[in-house]
Amino acid sequence: MTDDQTAPVLTFEGKRYDLNSLPDDIKELIRGMQVADAQLRMHEDTLKVLAVGRQSMAFQLNERLKEVTPLADS
Repeated sequence: MTDDQTAPVLTFEGKRYDLNSLPDDIKELIRGMQVADAQLRMHEDTLKVLAVGRQSMAFQLNERLKEVTPLADS
């Protein structure tokens, strides 16, 4: 390894570990967590898009309902 290359390091709960020296089952857990993190980010982005779409529909509904006479209050 040359000076400009550094060994990959896992930082987890405030502790650092040499990623290359970890057992394969731990590496597999790390990969699983990375996939889960990516999926969470993707779904969070999807929720943001859905929220914006819903907000737009609510605005359109509000505009259209201005043309409709509401029921009288009881």
